[in-house]
Parts: sequence; structure tokens; C-alpha cells
Amino acid sequence: MTGRSPQILRSDALDNRERILDAARALFAAEGLDVPMREIARRAGVGPATLYRRFPTKQLLVIEVFTDEMRACHAIVDEGRAEPDPWRGFRLVIEKICELHARNRGFTDAFMSAHPKEVDLAASREQTLNAIAELARRAKKTGHLRADFVLDDLILMLMAHRGIRAASAAARLTASRRFAALMIQAFQA
Repeated sequence: MTGRSPQILRSDALDNRERILDAARALFAAEGLDVPMREIARRAGVGPATLYRRFPTKQLLVIEVFTDEMRACHAIVDEGRAEPDPWRGFRLVIEKICELHARNRGFTDAFMSAHPKEVDLAASREQTLNAIAELARRAKKTGHLRADFVLDDLILMLMAHRGIRAASAAARLTASRRFAALMIQAFQA
């Protein structure tokens, strides 16, 4: 036989993997992608060798951690595109993406490619941005979205949104909602 069978993890190895992912999710959400791998291992209760055996690079860990968030981001954009009123759909996308980013600083960094050497979500990000651009074209046709809006305006606003800092998650979410309302107002014709 020349083919390799897929490696089946022992239950303790599977538990370690899940603890690593849980720790990485929590740390990335709270602190962004600058969290050292050793801190993730410490929080997960495993040694660095165990972490690197499961995830040889930070890029692989980040991609695994943010797969669900990318799905959520795609679902938000799909929901906005499905809205019969494109302006309403565009507003919904801004509100929900800002909320998603406010809840998870690491995802914002990954989505915005703040760490291009560590994160390779470019194809997924491009798909999302192309879908938003299509929604924006439709919203412009209704006369509700500014005629001079370009996708870079949204990217610039999301980069600014990333700078929101607050003492608590609730305060960050409140600030994010206010920021999203201001973005929508700025984009309105």
C-alpha cells in the first residue's frame, strides 16, 4: 500500500487540540494576533512542543481559529445581498461586520491582514469584498449610497474601527455600534 491513512488522534491529543484552539480563540479575541504562541500553550495547559506538533506555524493556528468567523462574515454578506432593498442590505452588512469585529479583535486583524506573513485569508477576504462591492453597486443604483463611494472607503472605515478601545467588551460593542451608525451616515447619499 502506498497511500497513507489519515492520522486518528488519541483522545488526549484531541483534548489538547481543542484546549489549544479554545485558548487561541479567547486570547486572539481579547488581545489580537500579537499573542505569543507560548502564551497560547500556557493558557491551554500544554507545553510548547504539543502546540507546535498540532500547529507548526501561527498561520495554521490562526486559519483554524478563524474558520468559523469567516463563515459568519460570509453569512452576513449573503444576508445583506439577499435583502430586497440593497441600501438596507448594505447597512445591515456594516452593522453586523462591525459587531463581529468588535467582539473579536483577532479576527479584525486577520480579516484586514494586519499580519500578512502570519495570516493567509486573502482568497476568503477577496470573495467577501467582491460580494460587498456588488451590493454597493446595487445600493448606488437606488440613490441611497453616495455616488462617489468606493470599496476602499469601507476598508478605511474598518481600519479605523479596529482602533476602538474600551474598558470592557460591552463598552467596546456600544462604541462599535455608534461607529457603525456614523459610517452609515457618512456613506448615505
